[in-house]
Amino acid sequence: MKTAFRTLCLTGLAALPLAACNQTASAPPQAGTSGTLSSFNVPDASGCRGEISRYRAVMSNDLAMGHVGQSVYTRVDREIGQAEAACAAGRDAEAMRMINATKARNGYL
Repeated sequence: MKTAFRTLCLTGLAALPLAACNQTASAPPQAGTSGTLSSFNVPDASGCRGEISRYRAVMSNDLAMGHVGQSVYTRVDREIGQAEAACAAGRDAEAMRMINATKARNGYL
């Protein structure tokens, strides 16, 4: 009897990892649960203006969704403003470097 019980326990333990693989598919996420606002639109402009517009849209969405705090948003917005000034002055490459540096510092690359 002890041998049969021990064999049953060992078989159960061996089958446990395999049972974990037999999961059923979960339902796809519902609208509004993807981490973005339903009104979120990505601007389609090109060059540094487009990159600045897209990054502003992402940061605004992340602030609204609670993914970043107000202090982070304020700092990033100030840095985006500096890049925007460089872009408006025709220094596109400098503006892109500034945006990419801000993204890298904040985990958006």
